[in-house]
Amino acid sequence: MTTTPIPPSTTAQSVVSLMDSIADVGRDTARGGYSRPVYSTPELDLRSWFVEAAERRGLEVETDRNGILWAWWDVPGHDRTDAVVTGSHLDSVPGGGAYDGPLGVASSLAAVDVLQQRGFAPSRPIAIAVFPEEEGSRFGVACLGSRLFTGAITPAKALNLRDAEGSTFADVLRANGQDPAAVGVDRAGLERIGLFLELHVEQGRGLVDLDAPVGVASSILGHGRWRLSVSGQGNHAGTTLMADRRDPMVAAARAVVAVRDIALLHESARATVGRLTPVPGGTNVIASRVDFWLDVRHPDDAVTAAVVEQIHAAARAVAAEEGCTVDLVEESLSATVHFDTAVATGLSAATGGSPLLPTGAGHDAGVLSAHVPTGMLFVRNPTGVSHSPEELCEDADARTGAVALADTLAVHAG
Repeated sequence: MTTTPIPPSTTAQSVVSLMDSIADVGRDTARGGYSRPVYSTPELDLRSWFVEAAERRGLEVETDRNGILWAWWDVPGHDRTDAVVTGSHLDSVPGGGAYDGPLGVASSLAAVDVLQQRGFAPSRPIAIAVFPEEEGSRFGVACLGSRLFTGAITPAKALNLRDAEGSTFADVLRANGQDPAAVGVDRAGLERIGLFLELHVEQGRGLVDLDAPVGVASSILGHGRWRLSVSGQGNHAGTTLMADRRDPMVAAARAVVAVRDIALLHESARATVGRLTPVPGGTNVIASRVDFWLDVRHPDDAVTAAVVEQIHAAARAVAAEEGCTVDLVEESLSATVHFDTAVATGLSAATGGSPLLPTGAGHDAGVLSAHVPTGMLFVRNPTGVSHSPEELCEDADARTGAVALADTLAVHAG
């Protein structure tokens, strides 16, 4: 643990230069954008980049038993309790944008540079946390690292999750030097956090419409993910008459249309099927099973549950008409989060009156909010598009966000 004050960084960088330094990591030439699933080579390269960048700033880095990276700016004579923690994630959705996750991590490093250049001496420890598998793009459960950390998912369920290649989360942890038997709720780690602040690129048009570079999160829509498996009869595409088929692809296609139609019946509901996998997946093969994944979100958790039930009922009906069956499995579910009002209004004041706005996107901050005081800063995305190569953050707004984060850290850790 650091016992002397950290001198001003001699390698201070703007958030723009930090983002530029990782711009080639994980580029996806097929999909466009970036593909950085957890514990893939690109994500591991980004984790190494973060460790090196943090250590250059005099921060002490550790990896906890859930694979979360922590970079500590210690205070002489103060243990690591009541810390002001910031950070985000480095993994991405397939073909995602450059800013979702990494902007928060890079802004945290840039904020440390700003504070060190000001000669700021914190009275409370400051830490940057990097959470693994926030997107859930490899193992299907969003915010998996923070869920394990807080106990929102059991180790048994997490360790048995499988990726598309059939590897379990336990297998992947073991291959990357982590002990699967050690994962799970970390009460001592939670008790170290006095306040958690996450900066994130906005995933919508709220700040564009308000003409504001930075905003403060007021709430996160309740949301969840479900897997529907439609089972029929696999057969030969050329020899099986249309009238003799029990084709789960047809049933799944009809169910996907029903997802849209049912969501439209509920104001403010969002329901999406973004992934569909036929088994065995041959061009000249009638599938024996089709799995598809459903994402449903609404500000009222009761409405979320009602939408899912209506979709399940519609899927059962169309499956029966096609001679198929359907099973539904809940993979993750998060209730609507209302961020601490005092924290949110304080963030707004500390950033010059930034507007408060809700978000439909899930974040590690939402998981942590049930256990520690939590807040979020959003930085304007001029396209309003996210989880896509079109996601954007202009350099001036990124700099404004990093300084706003530094100002906020100074208020809470001063």
